[in-house]
Amino acid sequence: MRFRRIAIAFSAAAAFSLLAAQPAAAWFDRILTGHHGYIPACDSSWALQTIAWRFGYKERRFWGSTESLSQFGQVREIGYRPWGHEFVPRRYCEVKVRVSDRRDTVVYYSIIEKGGFAGVGWGVEWCVVGYDHNLAYAPNCRAARP
Repeated sequence: MRFRRIAIAFSAAAAFSLLAAQPAAAWFDRILTGHHGYIPACDSSWALQTIAWRFGYKERRFWGSTESLSQFGQVREIGYRPWGHEFVPRRYCEVKVRVSDRRDTVVYYSIIEKGGFAGVGWGVEWCVVGYDHNLAYAPNCRAARP
């Protein structure tokens, strides 16, 4: 009886270690969470328009400012799933922008799979350097980068 328990515990530990291996974890994760890594590119008009609209809304509503993002420049991807396949898929990007036709700055943002409302669709987290008034991504939007 004791030998049987030891054999069962050993086989369960062996099965768990096989499931914890990287390739097995990747397909196992997709089965459980449904994450596939299908994320729009950094230059997606959907992502850039979402950032522009939300920035303007935030500045008007919370900070009493008329600032808005008026021109998007060079877009660059700075990371895709940088922590591996066991985490929620994200694409990290940066874009040069002009704020209200006066000042050039950089926006760091990430597009997140299943990051939309209630986990449906993609979500966008972003930070405009120099306009992080509440220091949520301080310093200089470093927390918005990989």
